[in-house]
Order: sequence, then structure tokens, then C-alpha cells
Amino acid sequence: MAKPMDQYKWHELTVGCVIEDVGNAMEYKTGDWRSSKPVWNREKCTKCGLCWLFCPDAAIRQTDDGYYEADLDYCKGCGICARECKPAAITMVEEER
Repeated sequence: MAKPMDQYKWHELTVGCVIEDVGNAMEYKTGDWRSSKPVWNREKCTKCGLCWLFCPDAAIRQTDDGYYEADLDYCKGCGICARECKPAAITMVEEER
């Protein structure tokens, strides 16, 4: 019988395994920290997903039509998505408050 995930040491975990979250991070809406936000230009977007891949906060989601957008509840406005976007489809704009 396997032991609970929280009893494994890091080097015992299988590469690529998913560990069930036990905290309440989804309750902490961190987007209020942001001073700028990413805006996508769909005419330039190739739907490659690099923005999603490089987002350090998992704050980018794919829409039903295959494009990407920021979940502004969690996006901190770091701009990594815009820097990694090869077709320059993402622009960081100042947040309006």
C-alpha cells in the first residue's frame, strides 16, 4: 500500500507526478498586487501556449476557442508572458484602478 504523498521525500517522487493540494492557495486572490496586466492581440496570437508555460503563477488559462487570457484574480503582472511571447501578441498595460 502506498503511503500518503506528504510522507514521501522529494527524491522518492516520480517525475511528473501530481501532488494533491492540501492548502487553500485558491482562496488567496493575489491579483491585487499588480500594477500592469497582460492584454492579448488575437490577430498576432498563434495559440502556441508559451505564455501559459512560462507563467510562474499559473494565472493564464486557455479559452474555449484556443486563445489564452490571464486570470486577473491571480496574475501579478510580472510580464514574463509578454517577454516569452514570440509573435509579440501580449502587451503589458497599466492597470486602471
